[in-house]
Amino acid sequence: MSDSLKARVREKLLRQLSENGGHPVEEVESDDPRLVAIDSDLAALDEVAENDPLVEALATKYWVP
Repeated sequence: MSDSLKARVREKLLRQLSENGGHPVEEVESDDPRLVAIDSDLAALDEVAENDPLVEALATKYWVP
């Protein structure tokens, strides 16, 4: 695969947001815990480097190969 693990995790999180609510949490007032958790994980992912352990943890959490 040419994409980095971080890129694949980010893609999966964005897909989950789309499938579960259609919009990122910032765009829609929502208290759905699934959407809040995904949005929070996406924000955390954006803050770390490619080799940060969080990337691997999120890949495991969201089943990203």
